[in-house]
Amino acid sequence: MGWWQVNADTLAGSRFVLSPLAETFASLKMLHAEAASHPGERAWLHAHLPPYKQHLAADPVTALLIRSGLGREWIADFLTPTPRDDQATFEEEVERVRAVSPGAAREHLVLSLRGPLPARLDRHDLSQRAADLLTHVWEEAVRPYWARRRRVLEADVVARTAQLSQGGWAAALDTLRPGTRWLGDNRLQVNAHEYPPREISGAQLFFVPVTPQRIGWVSWEEPHRYAVIYPCAGALAGGPDEAAVPASLGALLGTARAGILVLLDSPMSTSQLVAVTGQALGSVGRHLKVLLDARLVERRRAGRSVLYFRTPAGEVLVKAQQGKANSPASPS
Repeated sequence: MGWWQVNADTLAGSRFVLSPLAETFASLKMLHAEAASHPGERAWLHAHLPPYKQHLAADPVTALLIRSGLGREWIADFLTPTPRDDQATFEEEVERVRAVSPGAAREHLVLSLRGPLPARLDRHDLSQRAADLLTHVWEEAVRPYWARRRRVLEADVVARTAQLSQGGWAAALDTLRPGTRWLGDNRLQVNAHEYPPREISGAQLFFVPVTPQRIGWVSWEEPHRYAVIYPCAGALAGGPDEAAVPASLGALLGTARAGILVLLDSPMSTSQLVAVTGQALGSVGRHLKVLLDARLVERRRAGRSVLYFRTPAGEVLVKAQQGKANSPASPS
């Protein structure tokens, strides 16, 4: 297993950050794998996989570059620069890919391939090609959804912060992604691969959520910055667009209010609901009050957060309406 040695100061100074480039690279990985984990991802793949394939078919060198860079166990480092702050734009981040020297790009590809560099990749424009492909994926397949995805990622950070306040770093880290957990003795396991441990005490440590599920990696700029990129909580990743609201439930409660009730399949705070739904804080508060008064949801305090969740009555109502929506139409 791969693990990092951290000290108390590094862990205390670590933080969650958002990265448009990390979201774009995670989306590129999903396009490359042609695999989705929930209906929203399947719809996204259906829309964006064909033009992505056409783009690569017209540029076989870049297609070979990306296949080589996405190794089975090791991603070419120059494709995934470590985030530096929470304010960088995609354009600022992708310029760091473009600025990688030709020699470094080739070396990183040799590591990801675990073998010799293909002759067609022995060239000086690899970083430029990688940056251009990432820009294409951002423009065509990520930026149109970025406002909503950013709200989902912000909601995940709220959830992780609540976990941190309740159970400490061990609880928060153990649920990031498979292969990541706190081992004790200042050791953070970051993946299941058999890599030598790294001493990162004194460095900046970032945790970076992305919306594509089952995707994650680690990156670093030795010796100053290290990052763990992880998929955000599944209940948040689905969001209101994929958590279908039955028409009958929407007619009964109102579409916005019914959407909140459907989302509360897992406990969520007001801040999370605001982030995921895009509704104003006052609107979410009013919907929650109605649902509380109707005894369809309950609330409980968890650290500094108040979490809302469906009551048995709310559960019965949602499941009944979902079952009605999924049942075959009655013969006329």
